[in-house]
Amino acid sequence: MTELLDLAQKIASWARPGEEVEAFASWQRETEVRAYGGEVESLSSAESAGVGVRVVAQARQGFAYVGNLDESLAREALAEARDNASFATPDANVGLASPDGIAPTSLELWDDSLGAMATEEKVALALELESQVRAGDPRIREVVSADYGDDQSEVAIASSMGISAASRSTTCYLVVYAVAGEGDDTQTGGGYSVCRAPGELEIEKASRDAVERATRMLGATKPPSGRVTAVFDREVTAALLSVLAGTLSGEEVAKGRSLFAGRLGEQVASEAVTFVEDPTNGFAFGASRYDAEGLACRRVPLIDKGRLVAYLYDTYSARLAGARSTASAVRAGFKSTPGVGALALSLTPGDLDQAGVIRAVGEGLFIQDVSGIHSGVNPVSGDFSVGAEGLLIRRGELAQPVREITIASTIQSLLQGIEVVGGDIEWLPSAAAGLTIAIGDVAMSGS
Repeated sequence: MTELLDLAQKIASWARPGEEVEAFASWQRETEVRAYGGEVESLSSAESAGVGVRVVAQARQGFAYVGNLDESLAREALAEARDNASFATPDANVGLASPDGIAPTSLELWDDSLGAMATEEKVALALELESQVRAGDPRIREVVSADYGDDQSEVAIASSMGISAASRSTTCYLVVYAVAGEGDDTQTGGGYSVCRAPGELEIEKASRDAVERATRMLGATKPPSGRVTAVFDREVTAALLSVLAGTLSGEEVAKGRSLFAGRLGEQVASEAVTFVEDPTNGFAFGASRYDAEGLACRRVPLIDKGRLVAYLYDTYSARLAGARSTASAVRAGFKSTPGVGALALSLTPGDLDQAGVIRAVGEGLFIQDVSGIHSGVNPVSGDFSVGAEGLLIRRGELAQPVREITIASTIQSLLQGIEVVGGDIEWLPSAAAGLTIAIGDVAMSGS
C-alpha cells in the first residue's frame, strides 16, 4: 500500500491555487478456476492497477483515469481531468471530502496465506467441490459449474483537502450450481462458501447446500393463489435489503426519487426491524476502514425499531441535502467517480434459527429463490413484484415444493409486515447480510 499512497499523495500535492485534487489509486489481483466433468474448464488470473483523478475548480468537476501507476501518466490524467472540468456544467454541490475528525476502526481484512497459495491448490479445491456435489445424491444429473475464486485488493486515496487513507483486503470463495432430476423433472440449486483465508473455506457446506437446494425442489408444482405468511431464506433477505438500501440513498431522497423522501422520524417498519449499515464490522465482506472518498467508515443506524432515523450520504449528496456525509461513498474502482452506496447492511438478528422461524410461522410459504428483484421493484412507489420458488410450510415444517409463483406487495407493506427476524445471520459476498425473516399477509399468485 505504501507505493499507492505515495503516488496518491504526490498527485494531490500538484493541486493549483483554488483547485481541489483527489487521487484514487488501486491494485487488484483476481483468480478464478472452473471445474467441469472432472477437469479444469477454465483458469484465469488477472492483475490490474491504476489511478483515477478528480479535479474540482470553480464549481466544476472533471475526472480522468489511467490504467497504470506510472507517475508521468498520472500527470497526464491530472491534465485531462482539468480539461474535462473546464467543460463541465457548474454545480455548487460538487467538491471533495474534508477530514471530519472521526478515526478509522482497526480492522484486519487481509490474509497473507492467500498470496502464498499455489495455483495447483486452487484447482484442487474446484475439482473436489464438483466431485462432492456429483457424489452427494444419485439424483444429481449435472454440475453446471464449480468455481474457486479469490481477490486481493489494495486502495489508497489522497486529496489536497487533507485526506490520506489506505486499506487492503482479501476474499476467496467456492460456488457451485447443480441440476437434479427425476424423470422429466429437473431443478437447479446452488451452494457457496466465502471467507478471507483459503484455509477457512468449507467445501462440504457448499456442496451440501447445492445438493439440498436442487433435490428438494423436485416435483414442484404451481400452488393455488392466496395470501400467506412468507418466510424469506437468507439469500432472499440479503437481496431485499440491498434494494432497500437504494431507497435510503440521500441523493435519491433529495431528488424525490425515493419512497422514503420526507419520512425521517416516521414509523416505516414493524418494531422487529432495526436496520444498520456498518462497514466497521469485520465479519462483513464489504467491511472497510475508509469509504471511497477517504473518510473513516462508521456505523449508521437507518431504521431503529421500525422508525426511520437516517439516510446514507456521500459528500455530494450531503451537500445537496444540507446534511453531513455518513462516509457512504462507494465506487467500482479507479475508472469511476464515487457515489452513494452501502457496504455492510444487516438487520439486528433475533434468537431463532431458520427451523425455529418456520416452526413459529406454522403455515405459510418458504421462499428459497426469487427472480427479477431489481427490475420488479419501483423505488418511488415501492411496488414489489417478483418471481419465486420454494416450499410450502405445513404444521411448522417444510412440505411440498412449489414454483412459478409471483410474490406481490409493496416495500412499505413488507417492512410493516415483518413478524419474525431470525438469529441465523450469515455474511454473504454482497452489500448485505442474510438471515431468515417472516413476513405476514403477502399475496402469492399461483394457479
